[in-house]
Amino acid sequence: MTGRIAGIARHAESRGPIELLDRVRVTPEGGVEGDRNGGKNKRQVSLIEAGDWAAATAEAGADLPWWQRRANLLVEDFDLPHGGGVRVRIGADVVIELRTEIDPCARMDALAPGLRVALEPDWRGGAGGKVIAGGEIAVGDAIRIEQ
Repeated sequence: MTGRIAGIARHAESRGPIELLDRVRVTPEGGVEGDRNGGKNKRQVSLIEAGDWAAATAEAGADLPWWQRRANLLVEDFDLPHGGGVRVRIGADVVIELRTEIDPCARMDALAPGLRVALEPDWRGGAGGKVIAGGEIAVGDAIRIEQ
C-alpha cells in the first residue's frame, strides 16, 4: 500500500506559528529541520492521516485546516500502522520508525469543543516516530511500509 505526503508543517517553538512547506530536510539528529520536536526520541516527526483529521473535525462540527493539529506530515491514501516499531519510507531516502500514538491534548478543545474526544479513537490523533534515515521530502512524495 502506497500513499502520499499531502502536507508538511513545522513550528520552531511551543505554541509558535506554524510554517507550511513544500519540501524539507529530515535528519536522525534533528527530525524535521527547524521543528521544535526534532530532539525527542519517540516523536521527532508527527504524522496524521487526512481522512482521520476530516472525520474528527466533522464529528466536532468544525472546519479546520490539518496543520491546526500541529503535526509535521499529512498523509493521504495511507493507513498509518498502529503500534510501535513499524518503519515507513517517504520518497527515496527517508525512513521513519513509528513509535507512539500521539494523544490529543486539551488544546484541541480550544480549537473546537469535542475535537479532543473525536481524535482519541483508533489513533486519529496521529503517530510519532524517530528518523532512521534522513534526506529531503516534498509534498507529493510516496509513503509506504518499509520491508
